[in-house]
Amino acid sequence: MNKKKSPGAGHNKKSFLNKPIEHIDITKFDARSIISSMSKMSFTSRDTANASKIFNEMIEDKSCSIFLTLAGSTSAGGCMKLYSDLVKYNMVDAIVATGASIVDMDFFEALGFKHYQGSQFENDTKLRENYIDRIYDTYIDEDELQACDQKICDIANSLKPKSYTSREFIFEMGKYLKKNSKKKDSLIETAFDNNVPIFCPAFTDSSAGFGLVMHQEQNPKNHLTIDSIREFRELTEIKLKSKQSGLLMIGGGVPKNFIQDTVVCAELLGKKVDMHKYAVQITVADTRDGACSSSTLKEASSWGKVDISKEQMVFAEATSVLPLIASDAFHRQNWKKRDRREFSKIFK
Repeated sequence: MNKKKSPGAGHNKKSFLNKPIEHIDITKFDARSIISSMSKMSFTSRDTANASKIFNEMIEDKSCSIFLTLAGSTSAGGCMKLYSDLVKYNMVDAIVATGASIVDMDFFEALGFKHYQGSQFENDTKLRENYIDRIYDTYIDEDELQACDQKICDIANSLKPKSYTSREFIFEMGKYLKKNSKKKDSLIETAFDNNVPIFCPAFTDSSAGFGLVMHQEQNPKNHLTIDSIREFRELTEIKLKSKQSGLLMIGGGVPKNFIQDTVVCAELLGKKVDMHKYAVQITVADTRDGACSSSTLKEASSWGKVDISKEQMVFAEATSVLPLIASDAFHRQNWKKRDRREFSKIFK
C-alpha cells in the first residue's frame, strides 16, 4: 500500500519545510470595532458584518443548535485553533466536514506534525522529488502524511470489526488522542471533551480512506467498514432534537449539502421540522455553473432547506474574513449564556 519514494527524496526537504503555519488565535484580538466599521461600508465588508450579526443571533437564540460545516483547506491554512475555539467556547454544537479537514489536517497536527508556509510558484516536480505535497502556498511532508494514514490503520485494527459511522470512528480517534496527542488543542480532541459530534460523510476521501484500505487489506475477512447511511440518520436525529438550527458554512461541497438535506430527510420520515432558521456561507465558488457547492442560500430555500429571512452569503476566501467573524462573536461573550447541547451523548 505504501507509495514508493523518489530516489532523490529528502535532499532539499528541510529548505522547503522551515516555516510552520501559525494558527490564528481569536481570543488575542477584539474584532468588534472592525466588524462595526465594516457594517457601515459596502460590498464584501458589509456582507461580512451582516454574517457576523447573524452568527451572533444564532448564539443568542437559546433554542438554536449551531452546525459548523467545513470544506477546503482553511484548517491547514491557519484556522485550526479557530475551529477548536468555536467548540471550546460553546459556539458550535455539531460539525460536518470533509475527511481532509478532520484527518489530513487536524488529526495530522495532533500527532505532532505541521503544515508549512510555501509558495504557489514553486516547481512542483521539485516538490515531488522531495516528497512534499502542496496546497496552493502550503506544504505538507508526504512521509508524515503516510504516518497519519498508518495511525488510522492502527486505530481501525484495534477496534471491533463491524460497521461504524464516521462520527463513531472519529470518536475513537478522539479517545486515542486523549492519551497520545502531541498537540492538545486539536478540533477532534476538543470536540471529544465537549461531546460535540463530528461527521465526515465523505470520510474515505482523505487519509482515513488510505488507512482504512490498509486495514481491510490486512484483515480481508474480519474488518470494519463505514456506514454513511446510518450517519445521515444520526445527523437528522440531531436536527429533529433541535427546536431551531443555524448553519455556519465554510466552503461548500458534501458537508454543506449533507447538513441542509437533514430537513428533507426528516420530512420524508414523516417528521415535522423547521427549515434551518439561520445560515451563513463563506465561499469563493461561482454561482453560475449550477453546482451545489456554489448554490446560494436563497436557492436552498426553494428546496425547503434554509429559511431566507436570516441568511448571508459572503463571497470571500474564508481565512480573510472568518477570523473577524469568530473574534467578534468570542468577545461579545453571548456564548457564556448558552447551554451546551452535548449531542454526542444521544448516541451513547
